[in-house]
Amino acid sequence: MQWSMRTWTELPNDLAESQQLAILPIGATEQHGPHLTTGMDTVISDRLCLAVAEKTNVPMLPTIPYGCSLGHSRRWPGTIALQPMTLITLVKEIGDWAYYSGVRRLIIVNGHVTNAAPLRCALEMLRAEHDDLMVAVVNTAQISERVSKAHCADAQDWHANRAETALMLSVAPDTVRPHAIQDADDADRTVDLVFSHPVNRTSTNGVTGMPSLATREEGDELFAWMVEDLADIVEKAKRENAPLPHSYFSS
Repeated sequence: MQWSMRTWTELPNDLAESQQLAILPIGATEQHGPHLTTGMDTVISDRLCLAVAEKTNVPMLPTIPYGCSLGHSRRWPGTIALQPMTLITLVKEIGDWAYYSGVRRLIIVNGHVTNAAPLRCALEMLRAEHDDLMVAVVNTAQISERVSKAHCADAQDWHANRAETALMLSVAPDTVRPHAIQDADDADRTVDLVFSHPVNRTSTNGVTGMPSLATREEGDELFAWMVEDLADIVEKAKRENAPLPHSYFSS
């Protein structure tokens, strides 16, 4: 069910069977401490959405590997960040063209926390322009209560922490640097702060949390929860219609 692997003659039937629903995964390219690779957010979004697409028979658009990672600063090499307006424009134009291809329900699956604000802006623009397009943004770490609880277990402002390290041990173990995990732990210094500080002022090594506690087994369980709970959202989205039929453009 990968959009990029389908032909123009196949996609109309794919969308008819999915109730005109498609999934758009978005990640980031940014530092993830000394033990995880810069593609972590993209890998999770991609693997998660691929599993859900196969489970629900919903087409998955190609994964966007860049996001709004400005908060990670230039202290550590590896981060490639988009400006918020760039991400808004990119997602808006992808949404436009998906609409022209027949998509009328679009779930944007976001794998990086600070993509959320630009993606909400893109959502506003898409639904305002296309009266019959329904758009949702789902953050991978907040798919459900159990998924959110697992992500924040060792840090409220988590990053490259126990949960993310466990996930990568599960779905992409070759991207984890075992020799660097034990010394990667770093405290969450964001509790009770008024301002939103960049990571260079809250972390010594780009990590927030306790990756040394991660195991592959808990990563397997967490990823299974994410697939199950996102698939439930997708199935619900297939059936959902607007509560009222009123047009955006007229009374």
